[in-house]
Amino acid sequence: MIKIICLGKIKENYLIKGIEEYKKRIAKYHNIEIYELQDEGIKDKINAQRKEKERILKILDKKDYLITLEIDGQEISSLDFAKKIDQIFISYSNITFIIGGSYGLDDEIKKISNFSLSFSKMTFPHQLFRLILLEQIYRAFKINHNEEYHK
Repeated sequence: MIKIICLGKIKENYLIKGIEEYKKRIAKYHNIEIYELQDEGIKDKINAQRKEKERILKILDKKDYLITLEIDGQEISSLDFAKKIDQIFISYSNITFIIGGSYGLDDEIKKISNFSLSFSKMTFPHQLFRLILLEQIYRAFKINHNEEYHK
């Protein structure tokens, strides 16, 4: 199973539709579940990260392979991402992606991560990034199944 843990609620209809579309496409290859947790609107970064960390830790399964999405993570190509997903599923039954809140992830979450991934040094809105992540997961499955899509 693929799990995506993310903070914040999607409000824009076009993003909701895009996310649902990619979830449906991915479901042809693998089970996928999105855990949408409340983000902290407080101005205090330390307290916000701590509260969000507590919510994330309640959902995590220690048997899962954890991939944190971080601006300082490793940047890889779509082909390498597909290979990584394929290799992870050899040893793990679940991959959990964690998208932090507006202050990023607490250091404790980063420390337990198996892999820190960055899509870019640019900053993306969290709602849009969820859609981008789903598209890349879908692309990875298409690549791994030798199906047309990736160009």
